[in-house]
Amino acid sequence: MAWFKKEKKPKEPVEQRSNTIPEGLWIKCEDCKEIIYRKVVEQNLNVCPRCGYHFRLTATERFDMLFDGNSYKMFAGDVRSGDPLKFRDTKRYKDRLKVYETRVGTGDAVLCAEGKLEGHPVIICAMEYAFMGGSMGSVVGEKITLAIERCLDKKLPLIVVSCSGGARMQEGILSLMQMAKISAALERLASARLPYISVLTDPTTGGVTASYAMLGDLNVAEPKALIGFAGPRVIEQTIRQTLPEGFQRSEFLVDHGMVDLIVQRAEMKPVLGRFLRYFHN
Repeated sequence: MAWFKKEKKPKEPVEQRSNTIPEGLWIKCEDCKEIIYRKVVEQNLNVCPRCGYHFRLTATERFDMLFDGNSYKMFAGDVRSGDPLKFRDTKRYKDRLKVYETRVGTGDAVLCAEGKLEGHPVIICAMEYAFMGGSMGSVVGEKITLAIERCLDKKLPLIVVSCSGGARMQEGILSLMQMAKISAALERLASARLPYISVLTDPTTGGVTASYAMLGDLNVAEPKALIGFAGPRVIEQTIRQTLPEGFQRSEFLVDHGMVDLIVQRAEMKPVLGRFLRYFHN
């Protein structure tokens, strides 16, 4: 005789509830290291609400932030880089360009647009860091020069928002030539007494800093932006000295006369609008 008798079948295992959090909801601040709800950061113009760290913006996000009502028109979007040096590292340069164009959705590392900023007609060039680190190649030089020539034709002021690691090594001396090409075009703009405002964001380095980024009638920087030619680590290794605290940050450059003023992102549009009124009336 059995002592135990099973009256019921065992229950089927209950499916466990998933506790996984969807990716992309949170973002880590690179300055204060806090984990913050991404939507809160985006609503704050991609600025950390706890420490004020300015996250990078895309070129189109810059346009949306600066132009009135997003009513701007882009131009020179069909200009593309060639591969004159037949450059190859881990992959061919022309293949790398195709990958970035597909991934980022832009033809190169700068976008140019015409519209109004606080009612003032203006042309803005915004660099796209996601495209090969915002590197300056022949297309960047050509598009910014075309923007300057458009300013000359239409008697408009120019704003360039820089965010770049410098000249593009895959184009060698051709990329370095863009420094002189853009600088010469800016001289023509100055001779026509048309204002040029340079906005420096994190990072602005290399040949971009050594040319048009520092040639503005007004040089404006976002807080704590890295601005310089060679990076601090390279400089320390070269001169074998410890650099001052905050070296090459926008606050350091303001104190040493290399940048005119630092502007919080939320105040950037009204500040630029105010200077356009002063410069272009």
